[in-house]
Amino acid sequence: MSPIVTLTMNPAVDLATRVAKVVPVDKMRCATPRFDPGGGGVNVARTVAALGLEVAAVFPSGGYSGKLLEQLVRDAGVPVRPVPVAESTRESLAVTEEATGEQYRFVFPGSRLTNPEQHRCLAEVERAVRGAHYLVASGSLPPGASHDFYQILIDLVADLGVRVVLDTSGAALRGVRGGAYLIKPSVRELSDYVGRPLRDSAEQLSAARGLITSGLTEIVLLSLGASGAMVVTRESHEWFAPIPARVRSGIGAGDAMVGGTTVGLARGYALDAAVRLGIAAATAALATAGTAPGLPGRIAELYEELVRTEASSGDAGAWPAAP
Repeated sequence: MSPIVTLTMNPAVDLATRVAKVVPVDKMRCATPRFDPGGGGVNVARTVAALGLEVAAVFPSGGYSGKLLEQLVRDAGVPVRPVPVAESTRESLAVTEEATGEQYRFVFPGSRLTNPEQHRCLAEVERAVRGAHYLVASGSLPPGASHDFYQILIDLVADLGVRVVLDTSGAALRGVRGGAYLIKPSVRELSDYVGRPLRDSAEQLSAARGLITSGLTEIVLLSLGASGAMVVTRESHEWFAPIPARVRSGIGAGDAMVGGTTVGLARGYALDAAVRLGIAAATAALATAGTAPGLPGRIAELYEELVRTEASSGDAGAWPAAP
């Protein structure tokens, strides 16, 4: 039994490489590619495993690319629970231009899932979460998926006492009516959901709390990018400052935040401590190649840095030990 289970409905094999300069027409000689398992829940699971907590990853898998994905996830130390599907698992490409440091991301459509394949994914989740504390459903929905798939998922695990952490956007988020425990949108995603720009922290707080008062979720963890993060509950809210960091690759940092925060919650940390762990995990991930999670030791160092920064205000604690 794993305390955390992740579901990735639109997984990918992520390829990352570098080129001197991105130009049209001419052949661009790239560096040796790096292959990483990708997709929101897969990235979350890798962070959970890096932090020493047991986790299982459920995802649809098809074709040769699906077999490669399964092996890459296993190589990351994460037990896999693949659901065989007919179409091949997608691949994505990230190219970093060495002349500028800019990263170009090419994301292909996911494999189309039939209704029976979607039902098999739900059945595998139901088996995997028995005895678990948290289910993290992260990422977009693939072509063919029901618009309310995540609501069906939430309803499915509700009777099992499993809390759902949801990180999605667009139509997939709009298909959710209620029952999530924590939702983690970015400001852009939240703005898209409410249908208006969120110009300042007051508007962002109001929109986040609207998700709670409507019954969509109990907690909103709002990613503010370079401005840090804000966690909102029905009764309170708290802003967390970012940690300055050199960015090697931004892919998967949001997933690392979800992974770190969920680990904290699963270990019984207070909400603010769990969010600090999530921020530390996200910052550590920024310094790694491809979509690799941060090193555990580095995550601990960054957490302590957050604690020291906030200690002067009296609003921080020590690195929390697992109970």
